[in-house]
Amino acid sequence: MLEELFISRVRVKILQLFLSSPQDSLFHVREIVRRVSEEINAVRRELARMEKYDMVSSEWRANRRLYRFRRDFIYYKELLALVAKTTGLGGNLIKNKHSLGKIKFAFISTKFLKGNLATTEDVNVLIVGNVVLPELQAIIADEQAKRETEINYSFMDEAEFKFRVKRRDPFILRVLVQPKVMLIGDEDELLEGIII
Repeated sequence: MLEELFISRVRVKILQLFLSSPQDSLFHVREIVRRVSEEINAVRRELARMEKYDMVSSEWRANRRLYRFRRDFIYYKELLALVAKTTGLGGNLIKNKHSLGKIKFAFISTKFLKGNLATTEDVNVLIVGNVVLPELQAIIADEQAKRETEINYSFMDEAEFKFRVKRRDPFILRVLVQPKVMLIGDEDELLEGIII
């Protein structure tokens, strides 16, 4: 099965498109071709292979065949995490981690990655460490402009993080228990000492 996941550049681009778009997004072949900048026959061939392996499903609407990535695909969560670490906000945070300061932990919420609407209490991104704020704000502002939506993010140094965890601060506990993709650091270390 792994051989089928990453056999071509076109497949990788299609996976990035599907998994960086809101959950349940439907795409017509011509839209996929336009967004991945590949030949239509190559895109059709990859979509047929992906459908054969239950990665995508298709449906007909008004004489148009539309495709979506299947959330019940066995490697959905793993692929979502891979795409989150290589594209969009997550990819930019990882790529620019050295200019962001000394980051101990950074994660992005799975809810955000799936394109689900956030409430004012949701935190899409948490960064722990000594942060160069202007750099972080520039990356967040760029992603907000692309998505045309506000991104709720929070940052704190390690001392504040440890203090809030030790005091069982309701905000930090709520943020830590949400499903997430670790961008920087180890999740086990992040959750060390937390009993929920």
